[in-house]
Amino acid sequence: MTDGRTGGSGRAFELLEPLVLAATVRVHAPPGGYGSTGPGTTWGSGFFIAPGWVLTCAHVVGEGGGATMRITGREVGITFSSGGNGATGTVVGRVERVLPERLDERRPARGALWDLPDLALVKVLAPVSHACVWLTDRSRPRFDEVAYFGCTEDLGTPEITGRTTRLRGSAGNGAAIRLGDDDEIEPGMSGGPVVDLVRGEVVGVVKARRHTGGGGLAVSVVQLRTLPSGGHGQSGLYHRVVQAHDLHHYDEHLSDLGTRRTWTDVQDELAAPDGDPYGGTYGGRGRLAPGERTTLFGLLAELPPPGSSEDVRALVEAARGEEPDPHPPAPLSWRDGVGMLYDPPGGAGEVMGMLRYATDVSVADYREAPAPGADEELWDWTRAAAGRLWRPQRRELGERREQGLVAREGRINALARRVVRGPAARPSAGLPTGASALLELWAHAWEQDVYDWRVSVLAGPAHPGRLTPVDSGVRASMRELPEVLRAPLAEAFRRTDTDEVTGVLEVAVDPELFGTAVDDWRLVGGVPVGVQRPVVFRWAAGSRAATPEAAARWARVLAGPLLAERGDCVRGRPRSPSPQWLAGLPDHTVPVHCRAAEREPTLGSLHAVRDLGYGVVVIRRPPADPGAPCAPFHRGQREELADADRGEALPRRLQALRGRMYGADPDAYWAAGSGLVWEDPARPLPDDEPLQGDL
Repeated sequence: MTDGRTGGSGRAFELLEPLVLAATVRVHAPPGGYGSTGPGTTWGSGFFIAPGWVLTCAHVVGEGGGATMRITGREVGITFSSGGNGATGTVVGRVERVLPERLDERRPARGALWDLPDLALVKVLAPVSHACVWLTDRSRPRFDEVAYFGCTEDLGTPEITGRTTRLRGSAGNGAAIRLGDDDEIEPGMSGGPVVDLVRGEVVGVVKARRHTGGGGLAVSVVQLRTLPSGGHGQSGLYHRVVQAHDLHHYDEHLSDLGTRRTWTDVQDELAAPDGDPYGGTYGGRGRLAPGERTTLFGLLAELPPPGSSEDVRALVEAARGEEPDPHPPAPLSWRDGVGMLYDPPGGAGEVMGMLRYATDVSVADYREAPAPGADEELWDWTRAAAGRLWRPQRRELGERREQGLVAREGRINALARRVVRGPAARPSAGLPTGASALLELWAHAWEQDVYDWRVSVLAGPAHPGRLTPVDSGVRASMRELPEVLRAPLAEAFRRTDTDEVTGVLEVAVDPELFGTAVDDWRLVGGVPVGVQRPVVFRWAAGSRAATPEAAARWARVLAGPLLAERGDCVRGRPRSPSPQWLAGLPDHTVPVHCRAAEREPTLGSLHAVRDLGYGVVVIRRPPADPGAPCAPFHRGQREELADADRGEALPRRLQALRGRMYGADPDAYWAAGSGLVWEDPARPLPDDEPLQGDL
């Protein structure tokens, strides 16, 4: 509804509405759930702020619960847009955190206003594809025209709709913002997003309507910073969610696979009104363009969190030239610091302050070691973005960087002198050296989706090549295999598991079958086998000859450190790597593949890395959405390999990742479908193959 609004805000509404509708959800009772007459009953609204995370109001997810029932941990239903054609999907979510936390112990009487900030974070319990809103980075909203969205039933069925108004001021010491009375807020809209139409960003969460007339209250999204910290040495929930938010939009901005407008695209199209200190020409010397800002936030999200809120404030003060506003909730992430650099004193350009800040962050102290090259990548971007500045300003940034590097090196040396480090006993994270379960599959060349199989126990390094058969069979379809193999694999596991550790399942197949979802099979106890034990792929028997080069690569990868290298794509575009290029990579390289193993260019790449002696290779079953960027997967694998350090840790780490996904951890969803080729020369496979079934 844009009646009565200015032409500029009407155009902004048209541009932003599809993005907001795609990310806004209906919150209701879980399918077959409780507290309502059925799963279709609407409790309120919410919206995706990061992959797997929905933000709503605490009173929405507390609907129908008793006075003594805890809200945290409660399951709710989430109905969301699952595509651009109006289709919807429903998934179960679990309330991860409510604000304030005392709402779990004491809630207001029915019909009373819930305590501010009245927010809830809901974790989606399945890896679904969905859109996300863009959250403001500003510490305080500007009082401009906005739109608010939520679930209504104007035509008798639940529908996400939007309306426009203006922000009229703040309340609750800035925790809430007042919505004008241009239109009515209906009950089902509670928990929906409030979008700044000038800047194209979500600034609030619809909380309440007035009893008489239109308008009401919304909660500032900045209140998310009041989430409890993760404790000493841990990343808090706020940092995890904001990091996932920024990386999502960064990946969308860089990807050229999608055809729909992104939030960054729309922000670039929005025309700011005259006199607005934020608006005007984005490409001028004073401000970052939306694409630059998205990239900056993505690069900041690649870094570990700051050591403390005061670290962020100190860098903001150094970049801004004055003490930042102390009243909003303390900044918890590097992103929050950027939001404190708008409208600098003395009419100075925002871009210079933000580039100073980015320079300082690139040489700052982090809570843990950054991913290799992450801080240098931030500096490279900063230096490139500074190309628009005057030469003295560019020189200032370069000198700032050099001084920061010297200061950081001094802090590291001082710490090393103070801390006496004893020999660290590094726990073994590798695979057990004993027997393992071996599953071999062979496809019929003349029949589609028909396989022969054999389950055995592979003795291991103590008895190289010794194989103890368990069972075998012929002519099973892929759909039938989990049930056919349930008993044989259970027996193999009984033979290989010990009281201390579960044995490994090795799956020996041709590369075309590396996409087989063996790790998702539920064979024992209803839990995926990949969560219960390490599951790795092997090249099929006789398809890989042992060579001195292969042995050298294996030893180097096992010792680490590990280097991730994309095998079948370049920034999301498919590529076929040449054997010469693959052969020239360092011995500690782990090729990472993100596309379907049975199709080109991945199939050719897998054959090439096999022939060149690569014993450790990362693969993936691609997601159902072909337009989904692969950048989160590659980023996650790069960080996982760097953190693992040694190759011997990878199978157990992949098992842990699968466990996190099974436990519905959105921060692990990037790893969905991940697989590992693990060709241990100390565990050779037999060369024979079973006879094919009858002709």
